[in-house]
Amino acid sequence: MNGIELAYERSGAGTPLVLIHGHPLDHTLWEPVEPLLKNDFDLILPDMRGFGLSETVQTRCLLTDMAADIAALLDTLNIQRTVIAGHSMGGYIALAFAHAYPGRVRGLGLVATNVFADSSERKLSRFETATEIEKQGVGILADTFPAKLTGNPALQPVLRNIILRQSTHGVAESLRAMAERPDSSARLVGFDFPTILVHGIADILIPMERALEARALAKKINLIEIEGVGHMPMMEAPQETAEALKALK
Repeated sequence: MNGIELAYERSGAGTPLVLIHGHPLDHTLWEPVEPLLKNDFDLILPDMRGFGLSETVQTRCLLTDMAADIAALLDTLNIQRTVIAGHSMGGYIALAFAHAYPGRVRGLGLVATNVFADSSERKLSRFETATEIEKQGVGILADTFPAKLTGNPALQPVLRNIILRQSTHGVAESLRAMAERPDSSARLVGFDFPTILVHGIADILIPMERALEARALAKKINLIEIEGVGHMPMMEAPQETAEALKALK
């Protein structure tokens, strides 16, 4: 598929729904919502290049390349149009997909993500972290990042284990790809398909203010705010997250 071997899980029946994982994780983060969605959707849960069981390519890539990987996967599955939703980095990929292939999108779900480009400081931080990961491995993220993803102590070791099984190169390259992504706020306004934002009010990685700013761009965008939830709505509040995604059916 697009020259890349993508692993994916598929279950359920109904409207196709691609769920794209965030950084530095894999498709298993969607497991809590999968049983809540499979009666309504034909669920496709890919591991993006460099993550999970998918191929790691030893070259630079952009988020647009990852979006093209999704398009190639859909071609392989003979799916022309789909609802597409992404978490964090997965939201950036979903935005890139929606921009490149608008005719293939039935609806767009952005979960704990940001439609605006990184600040100069944030870009520099991503590049520096990518270099450190290449030197020391993903363990440096596994030790510190779960507490930033969620305040739920029961979920933090689960997330740590997911991070530890990711490839060093895939994690580092995805950081660089996120740093280089364009601002998508103007694109968001131009989309003519249903779009929802799902955001935890307690998110410390992408503050709630970013979601409110995105919502203010267009009245047609629906924002679901989830109380007491951080950066992992699908794991921290699976029922609320699933119900929000069902609105795109």
